[in-house]
Amino acid sequence: MAEKMKISFVIPCYRSEKTIGKVVDEIKEKMKSINQYEYEIILVNDCSPDNTFDVIRRLCMENHNVIGVDHAKNFGQHAALMAGFHFTTGDIVVCLDDDGQTPANEVDKLLYKIEEGYDVVYAEYDKKQHSAFRNFGSNINRKMTEMMLQKPKELYISSYFAAKRFVIDEMMKYQNAYPYVIGLVLRTTKNICNVKVHHRERIEGSSGYSMKKLIALWVNGFTSFSVMPLRIATYGGCCVALCGFLYAIYTIIRKLVDPERVIGWSSTISIMLILGGFILLVLGMIGEYVGRIYISLNNSPQYVVRTVINYDQKDEK
Repeated sequence: MAEKMKISFVIPCYRSEKTIGKVVDEIKEKMKSINQYEYEIILVNDCSPDNTFDVIRRLCMENHNVIGVDHAKNFGQHAALMAGFHFTTGDIVVCLDDDGQTPANEVDKLLYKIEEGYDVVYAEYDKKQHSAFRNFGSNINRKMTEMMLQKPKELYISSYFAAKRFVIDEMMKYQNAYPYVIGLVLRTTKNICNVKVHHRERIEGSSGYSMKKLIALWVNGFTSFSVMPLRIATYGGCCVALCGFLYAIYTIIRKLVDPERVIGWSSTISIMLILGGFILLVLGMIGEYVGRIYISLNNSPQYVVRTVINYDQKDEK
């Protein structure tokens, strides 16, 4: 009898004490109908301030194939995914959210696309149920990945995706702080597709992404996997220098035509402010890159695991 393929579900958890149990139950129910697969569930508590890890502990006690991972501090969703990857033993890894908005009962759509030969399959929502603020952040992130990471415009990126084992293994080679999962996927393979799924309304609470966290995510995305901002700064500097040169010629010609004309100090101050602001922007950008290099050289941890439940019962692959 052929050995069953194994699916590893990785779920980052934050403020999900009321929802994560329902997500696990939905996975269990769905996997009964596609019993050609074995499965395991890795729940990563990203130092949630509520009782999320107590719920995870209970789920681990009730289900031998649920692994609980507890972070010592909050490292963010992408770091939680990377932590979860290190505890997976499946042939295919499926990542989804802890709030029930990503439909676990449609995971077969992603798995069938993987079986067709794709390396990574992202869920594309027929109608997103996120807030206007979250949708705005997603649109900015989409534009950023297209510009900075060369993501194909027709490819929809979401937090619900399935990936083959070799893709996850390659992603885990990234050991630096500030991981960006989308960038790691795009640099590993181009054999990616989308599949339509339904997006649900949030059951409890609100999104954990504030404006501060979204900005940090965007900055992390382009500083970790692209030098495009530095190139844009170079091109911008050339344009500003050209404008300055042309304005200098214009000023000289006007002075020659009208010797009595007094050159206004207001235009000079305006140019100085524009140039000064541009220089500070570029210096800040360079500083961000240098700072991340410094943090990486200091071996800042990608994540720190305090406790793992049920993993000692598993056979490592």
